[in-house]
Amino acid sequence: MTQYSINGRAYAAEPAPGQCLRTMLRDLEVFGVKKGCDSGDCGACTVHIDGKPFHSCLVPAFRAEGREVTTIEGLAPCGERHPLQQAFHDAQGFQCGFCTAGMIMTAVTFTDAQKADLPHALKGNLCRCTGYRSIKDALNGVCNIEADVAGKALGASLPNPFTDTILNGTARYTMDLAVEDLLHLKVLRSPHAHARLVSIDRQAALAVPGVVAVYTWEDVPKRRFSSALHEDHLVDPDDILLLDNVARFAGQRIAAVVAETEAAAEAGCRALRVDYEVLPAVFDPVLAMRPDAPVLHDKDGLTASTNIFCTLQGEIGDVARGFAEADAVHEQTYSTSRVQHVHLETHGSIAWKGEDGRWHVRTSSQGPFAVRQKLAYIMGIPHRDLHVFTERVGGGFGGKQEMVSEDLVLFATMKLGRPVKWEWTREEEFIGATTRHQMTTRVKIGARKDGTLTALDVAVFSNTGAYGGHGSETLAAAMASPIAAYRCANKKGIGHAVYTNMTPGGGFRGYGASQTTFAVECAIDALARQLGIDPFTMRRRNVVQPGDNIESIWKEPSDASFGSHGIGECLDIVERELAKGNGVAKPEGADWEEGRGVALAMLECGPPTEHRSGAELHLKADGTYFLACGSTEMGNGITTAHKQIAAAILGTRADDVGIINADTDRTPYDTGTFASTGVVVGGKAVHLTAEAMVEDILDFASRHTGVPLEQCRLDADGVVCGNQRITLVDLHAAGTKVDHRFTVSRRAYLSPRTIAFNVQGVRLAVHRVTGEIRVLHSVHAADIGLPINPMQCRGQLDGAVSMGYGWALVENMVHDDAGRMVNAQLRNCRIPTFADTPRTDIFFADTTDRIGPLGAKSQGECGINPVAPAVSNALADATGVRFAHLPFTPDRLFTQLAAR
Repeated sequence: MTQYSINGRAYAAEPAPGQCLRTMLRDLEVFGVKKGCDSGDCGACTVHIDGKPFHSCLVPAFRAEGREVTTIEGLAPCGERHPLQQAFHDAQGFQCGFCTAGMIMTAVTFTDAQKADLPHALKGNLCRCTGYRSIKDALNGVCNIEADVAGKALGASLPNPFTDTILNGTARYTMDLAVEDLLHLKVLRSPHAHARLVSIDRQAALAVPGVVAVYTWEDVPKRRFSSALHEDHLVDPDDILLLDNVARFAGQRIAAVVAETEAAAEAGCRALRVDYEVLPAVFDPVLAMRPDAPVLHDKDGLTASTNIFCTLQGEIGDVARGFAEADAVHEQTYSTSRVQHVHLETHGSIAWKGEDGRWHVRTSSQGPFAVRQKLAYIMGIPHRDLHVFTERVGGGFGGKQEMVSEDLVLFATMKLGRPVKWEWTREEEFIGATTRHQMTTRVKIGARKDGTLTALDVAVFSNTGAYGGHGSETLAAAMASPIAAYRCANKKGIGHAVYTNMTPGGGFRGYGASQTTFAVECAIDALARQLGIDPFTMRRRNVVQPGDNIESIWKEPSDASFGSHGIGECLDIVERELAKGNGVAKPEGADWEEGRGVALAMLECGPPTEHRSGAELHLKADGTYFLACGSTEMGNGITTAHKQIAAAILGTRADDVGIINADTDRTPYDTGTFASTGVVVGGKAVHLTAEAMVEDILDFASRHTGVPLEQCRLDADGVVCGNQRITLVDLHAAGTKVDHRFTVSRRAYLSPRTIAFNVQGVRLAVHRVTGEIRVLHSVHAADIGLPINPMQCRGQLDGAVSMGYGWALVENMVHDDAGRMVNAQLRNCRIPTFADTPRTDIFFADTTDRIGPLGAKSQGECGINPVAPAVSNALADATGVRFAHLPFTPDRLFTQLAAR
């Protein structure tokens, strides 16, 4: 065995031929080194070798022999913080934290010159969550946190409770677990977009040393399901099998190989011999609707007659009459592109049978309770025999509102009786996971001379890909809030979600509303310019107001309601800030043109279908509290917010409220953390539970002391009853003697749903020859009610806006004529880097919501929606050309600008 020095300790290891340093370190249980790409693109695995930073996934393990390797765990002496770790603590320079160790290990070596040029210095480190502002704050010594003071938790910028473990590398994400006797699972994916499996020869695969088992469609349960996670499973079609004998997109899993090592499992997949019958494929939803298109799915053994999975349509008023009354009409087709979530932690799960005789699944999921329900159904076992949980999740953005890794590992471990692990590669994320739905939207809109809308007609074609999970729900969202955001007596719409042989669409931040917000906001702007009306004035004149019906194209009553209404203030803020400017001028030269744009977005806080959450609260013997709730923490800051809600009601410090979340054994039921529900449902459950705890404590204290209840009040660590005070420690001891448990639980349901708003303003310069775009000023205003943690809310919006710029300007999944993605790597399918991400000035409307807990409402999702249309509107202002198709890459702009 070879000796290695890691963090000052000697380790004996014998790396396999070709093994990289990252995997060897993790084999030695040095889990602070993360996997985001295994190709040197993301920086999450950065370590020091003799004091210099390296992406350890690119370093052969044997090259570390005789050299000093330092990971995040060894950056500072045990129990202390390195000055840069302290800076990240004070600035809260992270959200999910998956990139943080690599970010710190890179930045800790920076010279003054590198600190002065962060866009270049951080080019090798990616963050999908933060929008990089808080990282820059950390590197500039900015402190964003406040003191945790009893009774003042609400509205305070308190740090994440898991900050120290994130910064020192001891936070445990899904794969950060050493398991004895572990097997590894890998899948063979179809190279064809549409093909029937004629035969699979598994003999060569089974002959690979270390391969334990090979599974195909013949071996697995034949129960169809949807990978989408919803409370109401009926909104999604049961059109997926664990393994199928028909591949409907290039990248679909068709066989699973289980082996003693990951390398052996991969070799086993390569050794499989598959005979395919290649079938006709269709990739465009409009073409897929034609009668002569190949049909993807059959129903009960009978071939379906159409690829249209879902059609939604409706009309209020009389649209034909509305257009007849219009003085100006704009009509255009807009389209948005597929993008991948690129959460830096890839999908993955580990399953095993516990000493309790039950099956346990550790996973990276936004909805472990929904996963448990689906797994129990597929495997034919009772819910009580199954435990599904998360620990720390490295980003989600809707991509983990999907069951894509848990099913096969559970199946394999049930078959083999040994623990099984499946960790996805970055390429698999691009070709095998879900994406944002590509949508094409035709908008026709009319208005009178004064800008008052008279008619709005929208037609949406949603490419749901090979499977229909989320297809109907994203289509419903696409035809809801973007249309309901404007007052108009005459509205009409029709939308189709259509099966094609593309990678399946799924949930993605913005959830369908992003796509049609782009179309409607561009159309509003174009109509305003046609009428000679300022875009801000056009929106103020037509945006929905309190007292209006909140309706898009359906007359049915809705439970959506204005708990507060701050859109006017948001528009005022963005207009003011753009007018004031930020001192950044456009580049010199006659070829640069400058323009500004604005767009708004409305969000119904939560889905129209059922969503519920529970919380449980305990008073502990030491006088502190312990909170259990089923919501998933994935960088959204929900654990911090829940602790602050509880602390605000209990009058204590947030630090005095411990928490556990997202565990089907240890927390109450929760539908899942998606659809902007973490605060308005999960937070509401915490709110109700904390109020019940106050009642429980005061009731017992009144009976214990004999003082009337109305004369008792709770403070930070005790109860004042009349003229006497009893500490919570003593009260708990008194309760123990009479078996009073100081444990309460409450549930919350999503109704009514309040309304949030966001407004994005952009000033940019575009080069009329090359098509290069430079964002000069970015302003965002959000109506989110009372921010429970302003720093976290700002961070969520930073990340959402950055993701919006990525969708608009940078990210582009390219597929060939056979439906195969040709750029399934981070270096080729880019997400925004530090250099790509403009600083956004973020403001909050001064509102307090009457529906949301403690005056708060949703804010993590909607911020992405107005960004791309604001960019398009600024480009139109600068060039006079309407760019209606995402993304706005230089080659696309060049073609249209040259034509101009």
